[in-house]
Amino acid sequence: MTYAIDATPPFYHGTRADLKPGDLLAPGFASNYREAKLSWIYFSARLESAIWGCELAHGEGRERIYIVEPTGAFVDDPNLTDTKFPGNPTQSYRSREPLRVVGEVATWQGHSPEQLQAMKDGLARLTAEGRDHIID
Repeated sequence: MTYAIDATPPFYHGTRADLKPGDLLAPGFASNYREAKLSWIYFSARLESAIWGCELAHGEGRERIYIVEPTGAFVDDPNLTDTKFPGNPTQSYRSREPLRVVGEVATWQGHSPEQLQAMKDGLARLTAEGRDHIID
């Protein structure tokens, strides 16, 4: 397994998908945030990032945060590290190889309704301005 610089497990992925240990999360499906299919699967070493992932994910399923293990090489997520947060303080990564679910975070604290709405409003504003581009 090849880790990005300074990447240390555990790793997390937030979603609304109902999965179990051993299942694989693979690239090629719609993003949590948009309907576009992506050629990467995204994850983070920070629980906070996974919380945002599941809270903002499309769908009707329950918000879930999985503990995941990359099955192949991965790199820093350029959507955050190159444009918004130099140095990768969000510890966000992506891979073209699947992530294996090894567990689920049973309890976690979500964001306040006000914080969540502010984030959704910000994402909607980016979409309306045509600035919601994902480097794929």
